[in-house]
Amino acid sequence: MGGLTLLAPDGALSRVALPDAPEYTRPTAALRSRVAYAAAHVVPRVAGDNTPGQPADIDWDATLDFRRAVYGWGLGVADAMDTAQRNMGLDAAATRELIARSAEVARESGGRVVVGVNTDHVEEERISLRAVTDAFLSQLAFTEEQGAGPVLMASRHLARAAESAEDYRRVYREVLQAASGPVVLHWLGTAFDPTLEGYFGSSDWRAASAVLLEIIEENVDKVAGVKMSLLDAASEVSVRERLPEGVRMFTGDDFNYVGLIGGASVPDAAQPARDAEARHQHSDALLGAFAALAPSASAAIQALDADDPDRYLAILGPTEELSRQIFAAPTFYYKTGVAFLSWLNGHQVAFQMVGGLHSARSLPHLSRIVELAAGCGALEDPELAADRWHGMLRVNGVDA
Repeated sequence: MGGLTLLAPDGALSRVALPDAPEYTRPTAALRSRVAYAAAHVVPRVAGDNTPGQPADIDWDATLDFRRAVYGWGLGVADAMDTAQRNMGLDAAATRELIARSAEVARESGGRVVVGVNTDHVEEERISLRAVTDAFLSQLAFTEEQGAGPVLMASRHLARAAESAEDYRRVYREVLQAASGPVVLHWLGTAFDPTLEGYFGSSDWRAASAVLLEIIEENVDKVAGVKMSLLDAASEVSVRERLPEGVRMFTGDDFNYVGLIGGASVPDAAQPARDAEARHQHSDALLGAFAALAPSASAAIQALDADDPDRYLAILGPTEELSRQIFAAPTFYYKTGVAFLSWLNGHQVAFQMVGGLHSARSLPHLSRIVELAAGCGALEDPELAADRWHGMLRVNGVDA
């Protein structure tokens, strides 16, 4: 195939070969060995005023078609979360519409969907613990009305209002008891949102995890799992091994997911479970990275279903370097890389994002994403991707 032009930070150009797309096969039955959700992004309307500070103007056809594509690979969708630019351009009205529309598409497609429940529809920055609880309850009720599975996201309001670990216990206790069925808890680290410093009552993950586990154990019938996004594999394994029976660990670690998902079934994978006899020998997945890597993620889990851990590592292992580039500091701008790959892979007609966030990464940063995506098989149509990337370079004055 043709070549690929790359742009270095110093402005130097280089040319590398453009590999063929891998021939991954869509599953013919449900994935069995892992539960995996791709945290999906939203696609803006090209003619919309998606400038900073404006309400999100979403291209619903492209946004929902992307979710259908994820379901086609056998993965679930995690929606209206940080990958969808929650708290970074996706306003409250757009969030509610996204949840309703996404839940409807899941029913039509026979897909599995979970969605974020937060307190972010409240405009005031500082509110009381009572108001935090009520805000959670309001969004929880709406989500359950839509038929979607709730994910209780870390709340900036709660982080500001809580004065002790007991405040977290009190709020989560009331919200969980109001849930009609089990929910997923979300522990988001400061790399993704610096305002969540000290969540669960401490900046030390060991102390905070003790509070989290107490909340789960007190409400075990209302907790389906916990998503950890601390980008620290050791902390995830530590919590995973102490979860009550029946509570899943959903990795949100976009740096170390290969070993965490592979677990004890994958020899020599990064950060395997320490105790082969432990009840929880692997993590399931709820990852923004999987929105950029749906075919690879599906093929890798299909390999685990076939009891082929070597193929799992061969497929998913090379993607981790790409994910680390997408999620490089400042990590909260990772959504730009997810949308960029969506555009390269033909899932949207333009590289645009709500809030103008497509400008959050440099051309050399995006060039490295292109290079790594080509190398690990993440370009679904390499010729289309190369054509779009080279056009972007030319628009920016670079002779591609």
